[in-house]
Amino acid sequence: MIGQQVPDICLKTRVRDETVGGSNPFRWQDVQTGELFAKGRHVVFSLPGAFTPTCSNSQLPGYEALHGAFLAAGVEDISCISVNDAFVMYQWGKTQGVKNVKLLPDGSGNFTRRMGMLINKDHLGFGFRSWRYAMVIDDGVISQMFVEPGCNDCGTDEDPYGATAPEPVLEWVQAHPARARANA
Repeated sequence: MIGQQVPDICLKTRVRDETVGGSNPFRWQDVQTGELFAKGRHVVFSLPGAFTPTCSNSQLPGYEALHGAFLAAGVEDISCISVNDAFVMYQWGKTQGVKNVKLLPDGSGNFTRRMGMLINKDHLGFGFRSWRYAMVIDDGVISQMFVEPGCNDCGTDEDPYGATAPEPVLEWVQAHPARARANA
């Protein structure tokens, strides 16, 4: 994956739009990942699911807390992609108090599948989900990958967390500054 273009997938998101009116003023908006990550340096991490223990207690809050350090190191934004729908991702972000990390729904798992990280968690009642990984994207190209060991969908309950924590990703970003873009 390193050195390859990030998959260009359409994610179905919901955005607040006061012109919609009513008690739920949101509209659908398609987001193309190829466009979203085309320019600049981005950090993207993926996890098994919103509202799950490690994801809610450690991974998402960790990236949210270190957002400023990532920006200082030249990262333009941080996104979390999960095989959950837009409604779940919105409510998760709300309950977590997320202000800085973009929560991107990969409801059908298409982005995750193209990344080679779609696994079967039927044994837990989850269906298909993402293995835990993180990546640095520079101008649409994957510069570095961080993947938890043991990627599998053979029915084990293992859910390692360490390689994709924000600290090792931030250390890599700080040690490998983004090259200046010719057309910046």
